[in-house]
Amino acid sequence: MTYISKPKVRHPSLPKNRLGLTTRDYEGAMSTLCAGCGHDSITAAIIQAAFDLSIEPHRVAKMSGIGCSSKTPTYFMGQAHGFNSVHGRMPAIATGANAGNRELICIGVSGDGDSLSIGLGQLCHAIRRNVDMLYVIENNGVYGLTKGQFSASADVGTKSKRGVENVSPPIDPVFLALTLGATFVARSFSGDKAQLVPILKAGIQHRGFALVDVISPCVAFNDHEGSTKSYLYTREHALPLLEADFVPAPVATDFVPIQREITTSYEPGSVSTVTLHDGSTVRFRKIPESYDPTDRDGVYSYLREREHSGEVVTGLLYVDPASADMHATMQTVERPLSGIPFEELCPGAAALEEIQKGFV
Repeated sequence: MTYISKPKVRHPSLPKNRLGLTTRDYEGAMSTLCAGCGHDSITAAIIQAAFDLSIEPHRVAKMSGIGCSSKTPTYFMGQAHGFNSVHGRMPAIATGANAGNRELICIGVSGDGDSLSIGLGQLCHAIRRNVDMLYVIENNGVYGLTKGQFSASADVGTKSKRGVENVSPPIDPVFLALTLGATFVARSFSGDKAQLVPILKAGIQHRGFALVDVISPCVAFNDHEGSTKSYLYTREHALPLLEADFVPAPVATDFVPIQREITTSYEPGSVSTVTLHDGSTVRFRKIPESYDPTDRDGVYSYLREREHSGEVVTGLLYVDPASADMHATMQTVERPLSGIPFEELCPGAAALEEIQKGFV
């Protein structure tokens, strides 16, 4: 993969966050993806989310596997830690990184092939363990690196660029995540930055596994008439279930971020607020009166109903604000393992022998 650095010149009046950083400080290398690729729009949304949250880049571990989507981490937060794993194995690497240093903010970027085909088992176990990470699936329904074959997320009836129709039922990452017990599930569209950025911010702050499925059209192989993952199809069939405004928790300094007042012309009761573990809040707007984003079964039923109507539901679909992540479930020590000396991690044969006496 060619690495092209960006010019260091920046406009002196660029806005700065509470760390004194601009959005340019959250960028990476120049993208080598196709012009107009939805993945680059997702990169821009991740950069904006990290900037808004005033995240220190060196506190981020960005992970990926193989595919067009897995190039994305190269294009944001060049100062962060990074690991590009073998095909489909990113969730295991992310699990190990989180186990070793719970203080890192883990952001995984994958694709529908990397996650729903060769890496499906890896993804499932990361979900059931509730690994504390943001997991973004850049979903375009095709294998872009190998000339546009249908991926596991391609819908029945969708047509390839050369006119072949897909007959295999898709694996939907949203339904998969809900079934396996994911504690944060969302879907968005790469062309809707206004919706995607707050979702990413909430996902980063969520304690546990936050899956965000992003429909990201492949301009080279899957942006034509007959594709259900094209820009036009997604625009015409998208059903924005709700708008999510993310409000971060007050920071432990004299600086308190000024938040835009949320105003709405909808009927009373159309705004639902969920408070996350750290005091951050997610405000849901324009939701149906009966929709409860914390009711897993209700969310699943509603999504199935809308799917049968041919609609692509987007937004923050489900969240468990009181979820216990992998560290809480396994009752690990608060101190990151990466900071514990080897002598404490491996006290030697004598200590092991003493422990084994308890099993006699």
